[in-house]
This record gives sequence, structure tokens and C-alpha cells, in this order.
Amino acid sequence: MTSVEDVIGRAQALASESFIASAGPGGQNVNKVATAVQLRLNVYALRLTPPVFARFKELAGSRMTSHGELVLTARKFRTQEANRADARERLAELLEEAHKLPEKRAKSRLNRIGKEQRLKGKKLRGAVKAGRGKVSFD
Repeated sequence: MTSVEDVIGRAQALASESFIASAGPGGQNVNKVATAVQLRLNVYALRLTPPVFARFKELAGSRMTSHGELVLTARKFRTQEANRADARERLAELLEEAHKLPEKRAKSRLNRIGKEQRLKGKKLRGAVKAGRGKVSFD
């Protein structure tokens, strides 16, 4: 079984980065320097277990292509280094979240009195709604 740190390390090694023009803060500088980072990662190369992969795919949403490639774009900061660190941090957070097991839902328990009250309330609502029909003058 591989640990989360191993998977994150492997993902950071396999990820490819390209720098693109950003639309964020920077004034005139933003038109001249490509500061935004686009991080691409082939998720299939990570060899995640099926449940982890399913959670990862759900968390990634539209950031994951149909070919199994994750595309993260970081353009929050003015420098390439800061955006690069942000993209790698977001990738690590995504992988950590995918490795967390969802908490089991505890089945709610209802006693006899609670069940009777619920059914009584449903009958009352049904009677109110039944009275809303068309009025007949017979």
C-alpha cells in the first residue's frame, strides 16, 4: 500500500508545467510576461486504487479531461514562482482529499411515538391539500 506522501511525490514528478499569459493583477506587466501556470498530470500514471481514483475524479470535476488528464491553472499571484507553488499545493490538497475515507452515515433511529407523530402530521397535510381542490356546488 502506497502512502499519500508517495503518491503526492510521484504526482509532482510526473506533472508538466507550462506558463501562459495571465489575466490577473500586474498592470502592464501582465501583457508582457507569462505568469500563470498550467499544470498537467496524467492521473492514470499515478496508479491510484479504484475507490481513491473515483473520489479524485469527483473532486477534480471539470478540471479533469476525458483522457484522464488533470489540468490546474494557477493565476492568483503576480510571479511565476508563486503561481507554480500554488498549483503544486492545490494538486497535493486534491490528492490528500481523495485519499480520505468518507465518514459512514449513521442510520437514524426513530421510536414508535416519533413515527406516529410523523404519520399524523402527514395525514394532516394530506387533509389540507385535499381541501384545495375545485369547489363543487352540489
